[in-house]
Amino acid sequence: IRYVRTTDGVQLAWAEAGAGPVIIKAANWLTHLEYEWESPVWRHWIRFFSDNFRFLRYDERGCGLSDWDLPQFSFEEWVDDLESVVDAVGLDRFPLLGISQGGPVAIAYAVRHPERVSHLVVFGSYVQGLRKRAKSQDELELVEAYIDVIRLGWGRPDRTYRQIIVSKFLPEGTQEEWRVFDELQRRTTSPENAWRFVNEFADIDVTDLAPRVTVPTLVIGGRRDQVGPFEQSRLMAGLIPGSRLVPLDTPNHLLPERDPAWPKFLAELDAFLAP
Repeated sequence: IRYVRTTDGVQLAWAEAGAGPVIIKAANWLTHLEYEWESPVWRHWIRFFSDNFRFLRYDERGCGLSDWDLPQFSFEEWVDDLESVVDAVGLDRFPLLGISQGGPVAIAYAVRHPERVSHLVVFGSYVQGLRKRAKSQDELELVEAYIDVIRLGWGRPDRTYRQIIVSKFLPEGTQEEWRVFDELQRRTTSPENAWRFVNEFADIDVTDLAPRVTVPTLVIGGRRDQVGPFEQSRLMAGLIPGSRLVPLDTPNHLLPERDPAWPKFLAELDAFLAP
């Protein structure tokens, strides 16, 4: 685990594992560089990528082993943070992976630095956050209620409030998977930051940026994903010129190793990144 200081003075933790061609994962919420090796939520992801690539990942500001005590988060800061990590590692050209809200960050980076991104892979993501894609006042009020539950309930000893998120990320999860996911939530960020993250995610909108992506792009989404809805994957693929959309038959936002969609995801990734 190493650290890089951003232009605004935030310390970001980053790490690498494995050997071979480089791939970097844009940071997403609920990561912890150290604990991920133990957590069944992320362990198989890291194992696959480190077995096949020189895999670079980092904890975003406010999360994991990066600085938590910050006045605010913004989408532009997340893109700048990815820039800071890439510069610190000294990468010239590489495939970029964006999962969940890391997808819009990866899109923005690819538009900003097309000469550096050889391939763009976006999984379980969206081009519009919850507020931006609400189609009615009722939907918008549900979004605000969801964000308020996180603001008011995240830090309580009763994990019922946090399990609202767990149920969306792993709707077919076992009781044990729900327990370890809740442990991941508890370890990765503070209650205040959890609310800040979700509040900021809701305002993401890269519908204007997506058509400006010029690198080969693979968009993968679960047909029944509630966090990165498949309709958003379809929209993304329609906006990014020449991109390819792969649907997965799963409701899980983060694929467990036992999910039948996991091997299909790996096969599609291998085919897309093959030299």
